[in-house]
Amino acid sequence: MGKDIEVGGEFNAKDYHDPPPAPLIDAEELTQWSLYRAIIAEFIATLLFLYITVLTVIGYKSQIDTTKNGDQCGGVGILGIAWAFGGMIFVLVYCTAGISGGHINPAVTFGLFLARKVSLVRAILYMVAQCLGAICGCGLVKAFQKSYYTNYGGGANELATGFSKGTGLGAEIIGTFVLVYTVFSATDPKRNARDSHVPVLAPLPIGFAVFMVHLATIPITGTGINPARSFGAAVIYNKDKAWDDHWIFWVGPFIGAAIAALYHQYVLRAAAVKALGSFRSSSNI
Repeated sequence: MGKDIEVGGEFNAKDYHDPPPAPLIDAEELTQWSLYRAIIAEFIATLLFLYITVLTVIGYKSQIDTTKNGDQCGGVGILGIAWAFGGMIFVLVYCTAGISGGHINPAVTFGLFLARKVSLVRAILYMVAQCLGAICGCGLVKAFQKSYYTNYGGGANELATGFSKGTGLGAEIIGTFVLVYTVFSATDPKRNARDSHVPVLAPLPIGFAVFMVHLATIPITGTGINPARSFGAAVIYNKDKAWDDHWIFWVGPFIGAAIAALYHQYVLRAAAVKALGSFRSSSNI
């Protein structure tokens, strides 16, 4: 809850300011260069994200391939893959936050849209740019290392053997909830007012959330929590296994993002408003 400033024995003005809700459809937005600059930033960021992370995944698989003198204990391991995904999100969100908000993920964009942080027009254009960027990023990996890309799965998300579709869906829902909830918390204007004594670099906790979720869910689904990441890899790899359970990597993240948005905006924020109202009432008695 944000702090109130005491003036003349009464608590009045808040020391934080919430931005006004974004309009559902803003036609004027289409005439502004800032929108198209943001779309380009989302495209390039997602391209770079997929290029680096997919290279890391197939590089690791090639290093542990015992049929080609690989070492099962070699390579970066799951820990290194998780660091690659989390680290790239940290870097790219830091670079693009001031331009596009640094979404780099349709699930994040969807959650922010539900919370009225972005308009419908911007949300749709962001998602298209993110998916195209992911396709291009994976396409670059295949162009540079075609044999490795084809032989080692192309970084495509697949439901691991031994896990049910329900388990995979649950992993994606919970993993995306952790990510999107972290995004809301790290960028909440109330946090700057309430915790001004604890400086928070928003991309850092967001990157760590991605890192931690990957550690938990790589063995289950390879970790999607980003429909663009899953879609781009599936399009370029284009094998049946990549498409068999592909719906999980859209439905799960979107459900997780929606739950996170509702929880943050209508549970946590509503509770704060009620507590503030109660505090003001008691102070006037």
